Amino acid sequence: MWQLNLPSYNFNIKKNKDKLLILDSQRKRFVTLTPEEWVRQNFIQFLILDKNYPGALIAVESQLEINGMKKRCDAIIYNREGQPLIIVEFKSPSIAISQKTFDQAAVYNSKLNVTYFMISNGIEHYFCRIDKQKMSYDFFPEIPDFTFFYPQI
Repeated sequence: MWQLNLPSYNFNIKKNKDKLLILDSQRKRFVTLTPEEWVRQNFIQFLILDKNYPGALIAVESQLEINGMKKRCDAIIYNREGQPLIIVEFKSPSIAISQKTFDQAAVYNSKLNVTYFMISNGIEHYFCRIDKQKMSYDFFPEIPDFTFFYPQI
């Protein structure tokens, strides 16, 4: 598979005719293994196993209607109250993350109104907070653990 800047995880992969399929633990079904899907599967495992994000709060390929058009958000992470918390956008390892990638997440955010974005191509990973007053992004040095959102009192 494609080499990523993430820990290694074990996946259930099978071949069906001329296609490779990977078991998506979130959607509970096999999906076509594309480079972007490889990033998604690895990054979601990273979030769950290494950063303590509850799998039950991660929705994959969520459909949104924006200006009458149907769009699919790669992943949405919800808070414990069931409200959208983070938009996650994935790209293939061969696709450089650019302003266009952030703009794509911003389109989804016009509907979801979250405060955070995560963007990854498996090589580079970005986590940022949206500063709605300045209309800018504040970048974090690394992907925070889920406890960042729920610090102990």
